[in-house]
Amino acid sequence: MQDAMNWLARDPDPRTREELQQLIDEKNHDEIDDRFSQRLEFGTAGLRGKVGCGPNRMNRLVIQETATGLGHYLADHVPQALQRGVVIGYDGRLDSKQFAADTASVLCALGFKVYLTSKVAATPIVAFGIERFGAAAGIVVTASHNPPEYNGFKVYWENGAQIIPPHDSGIAAEIDIAATKPIPLMSLSDAEKEEKLVWLTEEYYQAYRQAVNQASFVSKQGSDLETVIAYTAMHGVGAQMAEDLLHDNGFHRVFSVAEQREPDGHFPTVNFPNPEEKGAMDLVVQLAESVDADIACANDPDADRFAVAVKLPDGGYKMLTGDQVGVLFAHYLSAKARTKTQLIGNSIVSSTLLEKVANSNGAKYFQTLTGFKWLTNVGMQLEDENNEFLFAYEEALGYTIGTLVRDKDGLSALVVFAQLVEELKSQGKTVWDLLADIYMQHGLYTNAQRSIALDPTAPSIGSKLRSQQPTSINGIAIRVIEDLQSSLRVTVGGATEAINLPASDVLIYHLEDGSRIIVRPSGTEPKVKVYYETVTAYEQGESYSEAIQRGEAYMSQLIEQHQSELNQ
Repeated sequence: MQDAMNWLARDPDPRTREELQQLIDEKNHDEIDDRFSQRLEFGTAGLRGKVGCGPNRMNRLVIQETATGLGHYLADHVPQALQRGVVIGYDGRLDSKQFAADTASVLCALGFKVYLTSKVAATPIVAFGIERFGAAAGIVVTASHNPPEYNGFKVYWENGAQIIPPHDSGIAAEIDIAATKPIPLMSLSDAEKEEKLVWLTEEYYQAYRQAVNQASFVSKQGSDLETVIAYTAMHGVGAQMAEDLLHDNGFHRVFSVAEQREPDGHFPTVNFPNPEEKGAMDLVVQLAESVDADIACANDPDADRFAVAVKLPDGGYKMLTGDQVGVLFAHYLSAKARTKTQLIGNSIVSSTLLEKVANSNGAKYFQTLTGFKWLTNVGMQLEDENNEFLFAYEEALGYTIGTLVRDKDGLSALVVFAQLVEELKSQGKTVWDLLADIYMQHGLYTNAQRSIALDPTAPSIGSKLRSQQPTSINGIAIRVIEDLQSSLRVTVGGATEAINLPASDVLIYHLEDGSRIIVRPSGTEPKVKVYYETVTAYEQGESYSEAIQRGEAYMSQLIEQHQSELNQ
């Protein structure tokens, strides 16, 4: 209870002070314990959690302490950090503007120059500013596609990419120290007078717009293109920039879902504003049907992700998976002539088809751990005078094209995908035709993901699998086992070699028939997340739809059998 009283004395927000006082008055010990039993963990994704009082929630005091710890860490680890400054932006969630202002107030008090967006901004627009200003870091206050009660604090390093170890633990340690000391604060008006605060106004947003339009991956196809696009910002901050970029590049048949166009932190028409969630795309698909659109597109609320449903030949719309979009992007982008070798990558849980597509077009493929921070950081490490970064993706609808933004960018992805559709349309083809061509060349890849609950009394599934490695799954022999915990790749009956990836509790099984199964045990719960991939070769005379049906049937069988084997 003393921790709660101490917090109450430090909390600058009347709303969360009132919330905490009520919990104290009501002697709601369970809830108080939940709020004070631990601190909201700062990791490579920064902070993310429910808004509320206490150190295990997102609130103004947690933000101020986090900003203080981050400021001290940057000052110690980035050359000329104070002079180079920090770029700060925020999304349309209810508390985001206040959290961003608190962050700026702390950093200015610590002596940093701060570039603060004057209005809501998509995550890629903020990330763009790090290189533009040569900043020491960037911060976006966003919970991306989480439910309305969440918010977050995403941190970028001086290279423009999200932070990776050891910076996460180093910042976390400084936050712990900051939580025991007075918080330095400077009013934004004083910071502005002392020229420590620079407001990023409309001119800055237009600089991002111009940079996308001038990027090498954007091709000018004309001023009045045929592709009809239905779009939704999903109550987020992407609409204006998305529409402007499409219009700039000749797409004038663009229709936005009016009910979801403006930022609204309550998300009144979709409880879970993630395009992957059931029902989230319903309104944009309905709009697409009403205007006979070629594609129905969505950004998530901070516009770093991109989703698309494509019109089917017989009517209706079907959403593409993240892997399908990633492969289409790779094929489209890598087929263009360039002087340097192009780097194309994805994460371990994303489709291995990308490697085949990249290699077939003369690109160099790379693979990383899950998390976009790895894709961009590793991509930069591989760049040199002969190799340039072209594209990377993760199956959870994240794509980055070129080097303009070193993170997911759903806005530039939207433009490039529209250009892909337009190019196909001018050739009398559709996205489905191109996918069929890719599958015909490389095999039909089917991907699925499952979270599997396990017997809570059973020993750790990771330990069990490592001590009793299976020799087959679904009756198909295992050809290769990759254990990222030991960083070893074992070919059954053959050689053992090192894996050049950071250690992680992940097991990957490659089967003799080309299937792949990735097992990621939960560190906190009796469950495991499993990623499945199967490869279906076309049979003689078989149609595309028949091959798909056969591939999906085999996938269902594989999942069912593997789940039963895991629980034995």
